[in-house]
Amino acid sequence: MPENTLVPLYQQVKEDIKAAIERGKYKPKEKIPTEPELSAEYSVSRVTVRRAVEELCSEGYLVKMQGRGTFVSTPRIHRKMNGGNRVESFSKTCLAYGMKPGARLLDKKIVPMGEEEKTFWGCGEEMLLLYIQRVRTADGQAIFLENLFLPYDEFKSLLSAEWSDRSAFAMIEEVGGRRIVDTSRRTIEIARASAEQAQALNVPPGEPLLYMNCYFTDQNQKPICIGRQYYVGSRYMFEL
Repeated sequence: MPENTLVPLYQQVKEDIKAAIERGKYKPKEKIPTEPELSAEYSVSRVTVRRAVEELCSEGYLVKMQGRGTFVSTPRIHRKMNGGNRVESFSKTCLAYGMKPGARLLDKKIVPMGEEEKTFWGCGEEMLLLYIQRVRTADGQAIFLENLFLPYDEFKSLLSAEWSDRSAFAMIEEVGGRRIVDTSRRTIEIARASAEQAQALNVPPGEPLLYMNCYFTDQNQKPICIGRQYYVGSRYMFEL
């Protein structure tokens, strides 16, 4: 690698590895050389290599797997939101990318309704909600933390359902005969991963996450559920 004295060494190493990924020298899911091997290849210190690799990990090009090494990330998933507020299920998006969608259940319980929920469902009285929390994965890699809220009376059978590796959209349609097709309102903002979220998503605490708050409606524009999701930005992208 020719040395450019105006650019820090770690940056030169980083850009060279990134270029190797982009031209296919290192393919998705392939393990890259170890730090000592890269250090020897570039004739730089391991500290320099480590910083280059850490930045590539934070930018989503590489992913470290405990006890296994560092691997090239799978391509970032692009999720389309078609026609205004129309949405596409995560499972369908994964399959379109040739990836296997997955889900790991963290929690499911009955919770009371808050003021925002009352406004969405247009009810003045108390109503119970079914709360489901899962980690959604693509080819085994954590992509986002899913927090789903459904009317308990209508979907109570889902409290005892098997939520692992299944599409929430498909389960809702199977039970209620209602298809999620749109949102009445949605917001996207940046949030920092809490310790619990970081552990669930396998990212460092404080990692920037895309927080999406969605109020989903069915094929008849009736309110059906609320999704409050935390996406790993380096692994996911929305197309509006």
